[in-house]
Amino acid sequence: MESLIIYTFGVLGLVGLMLGASYLLGGRDHGRAKDEPFESGAVAVGSALLRMPAKFHLVAMFFVIFDLEAVFLYAWAVSVRQSGWTGFAIAVVFVMVLLAALLYVSRAGGLDWAPRSKPQVP
Repeated sequence: MESLIIYTFGVLGLVGLMLGASYLLGGRDHGRAKDEPFESGAVAVGSALLRMPAKFHLVAMFFVIFDLEAVFLYAWAVSVRQSGWTGFAIAVVFVMVLLAALLYVSRAGGLDWAPRSKPQVP
């Protein structure tokens, strides 16, 4: 219990130190250009409130889902000697299920950014 209290005070002290240092050492100049959004060397044009299509969010969710595969496979790779052939077989089944899901999503059109264009009739 004592170590938890020491840890809590240490974290709060570090946060207070960082906030206090940024307040004391930070710039205080205010001007017209300081209030404008600026990113990547280009001045922003238009509103930042853009409506993203649902397809963008769908692809983002698929990316997160399939990116988690790397986390699980990394954990398997770290313990590959202990898991043996049984662990290898389970990892192969895991990858096959993910490949089947990716194939399904691809065939269903979940990874297409834009609707398919109609064939051009001459």
